[in-house]
Amino acid sequence: MPIDQADLNSDQVLRRDIPWETYMTSKLITGTALQLLRRYDKKSEHDRAPLLENDGPSYVRVFISILRDIQKEDTVEYVLALIDEMLTEKPNRAKLFHDKSLADEDIYEPFLRLLWKGSWFTQEKSSKILTLVVSARPNKNGLTANGKATDSKKKITTSDDVLKGLVEWLCIQLKKPSHPNRSIPVSINCLAALLKEPVVRSSFVQADGVKLLVPLISPASTQQSIQLLYETCLCVWLLSYYEPAIEYLATSRALPRLSEVVKGSTKEKVVRLIVLTFKNLLSKGSFGAQMVDLGLPQIVQSLKAQAWSDEDLLDALDNLEEGMKDNIKKLSSFDKYKQEVLLGHLDWSPMHKDPNFWRDNITNFEENDFQTLRVLLTILETSSDPRALAVACFDLSQFIQYHPAGRVIVSDLKAKERVMKLMNHENAEVTKNALLCIQRLFLGAKYASFLQA
Repeated sequence: MPIDQADLNSDQVLRRDIPWETYMTSKLITGTALQLLRRYDKKSEHDRAPLLENDGPSYVRVFISILRDIQKEDTVEYVLALIDEMLTEKPNRAKLFHDKSLADEDIYEPFLRLLWKGSWFTQEKSSKILTLVVSARPNKNGLTANGKATDSKKKITTSDDVLKGLVEWLCIQLKKPSHPNRSIPVSINCLAALLKEPVVRSSFVQADGVKLLVPLISPASTQQSIQLLYETCLCVWLLSYYEPAIEYLATSRALPRLSEVVKGSTKEKVVRLIVLTFKNLLSKGSFGAQMVDLGLPQIVQSLKAQAWSDEDLLDALDNLEEGMKDNIKKLSSFDKYKQEVLLGHLDWSPMHKDPNFWRDNITNFEENDFQTLRVLLTILETSSDPRALAVACFDLSQFIQYHPAGRVIVSDLKAKERVMKLMNHENAEVTKNALLCIQRLFLGAKYASFLQA
């Protein structure tokens, strides 16, 4: 789109003169609508406030009918700017759209349609208005346009239609922004309001939206970027209450990114949201172990030493610290081992060479179709760290030794070729452990141990 069109703002749009009388002459608006518009258009908020107070639903009806019946882009943009201005002054005016007198109006349809067409200005205003209006509906479980039962036979756009359409549009904007600077902030702003609703969390996860948030979690310096970071963290915090979203967060780089931001942020509202998110995730899956690995206990100590004024933040830091202490106590040796493998941070910690560890935990390697073993093999293929390669070879040889079917399983997983390559590695520690692994694979544990001795 042309840059001047892309950067159109409400002030420019509201300077236009719209030919309301011409529209009435051509029967595109009624005489009553014209009277209402003459009283309202080009007036100050001081003059408009009593009109909306006394006859708000009538103005909503007029605006919706114009958006439904008039296609001229200048006029559509103008009416969207009027509605946006009305709601920006007082967001609770969104309730006017759900007045009983509008039960027969399809209050959502024009905005939902305009979301997918027209200028960026039209799409941005439609998304903002839809978010406010659908969030203000009185019956959050109702499917009709304004939460009221209707006997009308015509198809009325439901709140579910709106929420699904909005989530789809917002995800597309995050993937392929229509506007270079505005698409992402506008989308995150809408999501921060909409993700309070369970149905939106579900749609967002199904649309693979969680991974679109993660790149936006990064240290911020300017006022605009701090606000975007805050609203992104608000989205992640809301998603941390929803199990399917937690699974996505677990497989992304959300936790390391949040840790990085919280280490350097001085914005209380950002720190509070991240700490509350950590608190929610602490007891879920492998998050507790990840937090320990990321050095979060030390980060929390550092945060507690700062002079925060927010009582909720101070309480959340105390709770997180206590939770992590309990979590560290509960982490079994295999949990710690698995975390080490999954993060690729292999080192000669005591458990690797402890016979009791292998005897007690060997069946745990069978979990999730030998997931931990498969990751060990991936490390052999992809890691450039000699220590990690040496430990991975050693652990593989331990698995062969202690698991009754170890040789067969490792052979089936095509480990031999990967280990053989490492026998020519420049690092002596890697070649020594690769040799041990191959010996156990070919000769069996008994003979390999003899050779090693």
